[in-house]
Amino acid sequence: MASVKLPDGTEVAALGQGTWHMGEKPGQRQAEIAALRLGIELGLTLIDTAEMYGEGGAEEVVGDAIDGRRDEVFLVSKVYPHNASRRGLPQACERSLKRMRVETIDLYLLHWRGSVPLDETVEAMERMQAAGKIRHWGVSNFDVGDLEELGQALENCATDQVLLNLQHRGPQFDLLPFCEGRGMPVMAYSPVGQGGALLRDRALGQVAKAHGVTAAQIAVAWTLSFPGVISIPKATQPDHVRANAAAAEIVLTEEDHAALDAAFPPPKKKRSLAML
Repeated sequence: MASVKLPDGTEVAALGQGTWHMGEKPGQRQAEIAALRLGIELGLTLIDTAEMYGEGGAEEVVGDAIDGRRDEVFLVSKVYPHNASRRGLPQACERSLKRMRVETIDLYLLHWRGSVPLDETVEAMERMQAAGKIRHWGVSNFDVGDLEELGQALENCATDQVLLNLQHRGPQFDLLPFCEGRGMPVMAYSPVGQGGALLRDRALGQVAKAHGVTAAQIAVAWTLSFPGVISIPKATQPDHVRANAAAAEIVLTEEDHAALDAAFPPPKKKRSLAML
């Protein structure tokens, strides 16, 4: 499995596993746990979750999935903006640690900007880092201007997790170059889109057919074609997990990129950062 380096040199899997909407339906819990465990076996050792997902339910699923395998996993979770205060963030972090039954979160992200001043959130993050509760901190859904507001703290920001897929290429214009220039990877969430519209695109289907793979695999491979990008697709079925893992081996040609660019034009100017 290819890897990406965080600013401090820590290597993490370039292809991980998302958990959005996990932990919401008790009847699916065992399948979700099994899917995450299979992913770990296939090298998808970065697992991304959040206190928002299932209001803690996804973190509990992750806790079951990594039980006995903590050392194999790079664990990412996110804090609600309204919990990201000097007092609230440590409490939220402790709840996440308890739900996942771990002593440390490898990467803790501010889920999106809220009313708490950034410097207060950074202070709380760094205190938790000093206490050994988190190893790295970062942000999510931050545009270039938001990152610049971090000031000197940007040097300690490990990543920015944003919506990036063929339908939402805005970050490609300025955010990806900005982060790459600072040696800070970008995490791409929802790499295959939502609702299936992207996967029904004819051009994407033709590229997939040429490679003998699925449209979803090409969509994931496209995100991985950018240097310093970590892709975190979600899967709850074994075949889907295996397909995601195999996507890491797909190498898109110049012709593939040209066909996808024609169907999904790259941004020619600044766009507002899209969010889900």
